Amino acid sequence: MAEALGAKDPSVRLRAALAAGSNPDPGLLELLVERCAVEPDLFVRDTLSWALLRLPPEITLPRIRRELGSERRQARSQAMHTLSKIGDKSAWAWITYDMLRDADDEVARTAWRVAAALVPEDAKKDLADELVRQLGRGDSSVRLSLSRALVALGDVIETALDKAAAGPDRWVAAHADATKRLLKDSQTGRNVDPTAVD
Repeated sequence: MAEALGAKDPSVRLRAALAAGSNPDPGLLELLVERCAVEPDLFVRDTLSWALLRLPPEITLPRIRRELGSERRQARSQAMHTLSKIGDKSAWAWITYDMLRDADDEVARTAWRVAAALVPEDAKKDLADELVRQLGRGDSSVRLSLSRALVALGDVIETALDKAAAGPDRWVAAHADATKRLLKDSQTGRNVDPTAVD
């Protein structure tokens, strides 16, 4: 399995990941987690995460938690992605402000999405306040990711967005206004315009 998951051909690696998920074996936990940290192909990484989901969460979650502190960008990002797929709300406590503020946009984007998915009701306002501090960050795709994470929190974001929209930074204000439009679209059932935060 280790040889197949490390093969040069991504189709071989994909078949190996599918096999690992189809026949869950706790003995593969370490190998699967390690491959998540280095696998270059998105489809193979997603399949590796799926294979991890097939293992008992009581062994998978503690191992994934260790990856959250990895020095490797992809290890951190993929660990958070896998947590979002598992959906265990207890993992909310593992998402730190440092992760939400990660200098790497891809890691931060994943952290925003996972945090919005796992946050308990009584922590939504604090999370909204933290995410609003990053309005204006990055290119249009990063800004859209942040807006979507905020919108996922619901009405609790409105006060923080109003304050940001009235602030002196025009980029932050524009992003706040665009996010308010996305929130309104989500509330009325209209399709969210992906260009709204460009």
